[in-house]
Amino acid sequence: MDNNYMRQLTFKNASEAFDFYYGTIPYQGVDFAGTKAMFNQGFIIEKPYERMIDNEKREFNMEYAEAEWQWYLSGDRNIDKLGLLYGKIPAIWKRMSDEDGNVNSNYGWQWERKYQLDKVVAQLRDNPDTRQAAISIYDGKEINKYRHDTPCTYAVQFTVVKNKLNMCVVMRSNDLWYGFCNDQYCFSKLQELVSQRAGYDMGTYYHFAHNLHIYNDKLPEQNPLTSRARAYG
Repeated sequence: MDNNYMRQLTFKNASEAFDFYYGTIPYQGVDFAGTKAMFNQGFIIEKPYERMIDNEKREFNMEYAEAEWQWYLSGDRNIDKLGLLYGKIPAIWKRMSDEDGNVNSNYGWQWERKYQLDKVVAQLRDNPDTRQAAISIYDGKEINKYRHDTPCTYAVQFTVVKNKLNMCVVMRSNDLWYGFCNDQYCFSKLQELVSQRAGYDMGTYYHFAHNLHIYNDKLPEQNPLTSRARAYG
């Protein structure tokens, strides 16, 4: 392992990270707005391409995760597009959308604005040492437009180390049960996409959340082994 990462909390894959925090947040987290929360949590996923969450209490909906990724890739922020891809529109997106069915949290729409994704790929191709290969998701200038749908992610940054493309995702807020499971799927797919386009091997994924939480109704004592919750179903 790179010595720069020796002091970082490190997991082999996303499922390992989920298991750790699902077992830690309920006991070390604080009560916060209907959740148990831990603050300023950062960790490395060594194999981001291992995206499946394998936990006996959390049935990971791969079909939905892939549909969400394809929705992001389309750059269309209207929830009707997700409905076409998945077969239905999850209730959470209906609550977050405006009167026209548009959302701010379609990250693909965000990274296509001002051609951010294309610029990042070009920067990485031209200069492996660049510190400017970043995509901005949260825009403080548009905060008045974030009434029902404030993006949870601030930014995504890419760095090349030893010909491997590492990625860092910085989030203001991250729900472990739903958000992290689907977010890590889509962001790791983005990392893979950028790696391929820029011509690098896929490296590590660093995930940082200022507020990493579990809603009270998803805490372990509320989810016995016989309970199988299906995300975004």
